[in-house]
Amino acid sequence: MKRVVLTLLFALLCGAVMPVEAYADKRAKAREQVLERSRGYYKDIFMDSGIALTSRTYLPSARYLGLSIEYFASASKKRLTAKDTLLQTQVLVGSDEDTNGWLLYPDGAPRFRMIYVNGGSASKHAASFGDAGRERIGEYVASGGSYFGTCAGAFLGTRGAKYVSGYRYVDKFLTLWPGYGHSTRLTKSSTTLTLGRKSPLLRYYDFGKDYAVDSVRHNGGCYACEIVEGTEPLARYKFNNTEKVKIDGELCIWAYKPSKSCGRTVLCGSHPEGVESGERLKLTAAMLLYAMDGNPEPQIKALLENGKTREMNKRTEDNSPDFTRIGDLQYHHFAVDVPKGCKRLKIALDGYEDVKKFDLSLLAKRGQMAFHDNTTDKVVSRGCKKSMTINNPKPGRWYVSVRCETTVSTGTNKYGTYYRAYKSVLNGVPYKITVSY
Repeated sequence: MKRVVLTLLFALLCGAVMPVEAYADKRAKAREQVLERSRGYYKDIFMDSGIALTSRTYLPSARYLGLSIEYFASASKKRLTAKDTLLQTQVLVGSDEDTNGWLLYPDGAPRFRMIYVNGGSASKHAASFGDAGRERIGEYVASGGSYFGTCAGAFLGTRGAKYVSGYRYVDKFLTLWPGYGHSTRLTKSSTTLTLGRKSPLLRYYDFGKDYAVDSVRHNGGCYACEIVEGTEPLARYKFNNTEKVKIDGELCIWAYKPSKSCGRTVLCGSHPEGVESGERLKLTAAMLLYAMDGNPEPQIKALLENGKTREMNKRTEDNSPDFTRIGDLQYHHFAVDVPKGCKRLKIALDGYEDVKKFDLSLLAKRGQMAFHDNTTDKVVSRGCKKSMTINNPKPGRWYVSVRCETTVSTGTNKYGTYYRAYKSVLNGVPYKITVSY
């Protein structure tokens, strides 16, 4: 009996045997770890249902995960209007009241954790962006925002499209993944997708002993026809090849993250996103989670100097992100090195005369960045002016954070989300911060 027990213990330690409950707990924890990192962003997802895309207004996987979401939908189904183009440009590129666009904070940090791009016509939607729109999305991903696209959204994230006749480079695509997507030539059908035992998507959900998801809708999507360096395979097609369609074993879902500072791109050639239950819903949820798991850790703006006031008053167009104003629901993080024998650490926050109507909070924590949920050293009240005194602080690195509590109020119409109040916060709130010890 003793030998049997020891054998089982050894198997557990080696990973050969793990109870189903343990796997479930491990996946639940993995999901929670991704979801709890949403602090510091305005919202989780911006959904692009814009020009020439499916005008989706609801993403089941976002609701399933409890994620916050906003969207733009082109209201004109058959005939494009000037208003469609104008509104899409204002959302993605910017306007006088929001010079950086919805995706970015004034300092260029991602305002949403992820952008999701629907199916439709990749080439037409790419053309509707214009150079400025494509540049803005590129900046968004480079600064840490993640990208998730299905079908046309997947094509759009590539360098270009390949067809049976050969390469067709599309210079209007985003090149978030520097390879080509190959047309499957399969429309109005469905396939099985196989994940494989090492797919990162298995971190979040169990897809059964076959590691497969059946009956995933497919309508003119793509596969990765080359595996460029850094590509992560997530799932492949399982499809009985015909003379016209030869995609069995081809890469249907893949990811790419070229550096620690950028977001993760997840591309899917099929259409699981509209399903509201079962494995197809969990597959989409897993892709959302893996994309957002690619958001980089927040960085400090600067090491604050004793007695020296730092003015955070630059605008987006000044191209000085370390001194730029703070956006709605955004954190700005700083550090201060407290010496031994320090009796008192004082932190002072103040605004400018023309922005007193905005609310800023002041937070501090030793050893790690300060957020509302991990520190009691904080001052939360109306207005911008705040002060904090910490007596006999432990020596070492302290982190000081400023958070803008003021945000826009929203509504919805046939074009999706719109902002209706406090819109001036989109261009940022200037402030001054001083530490002394």
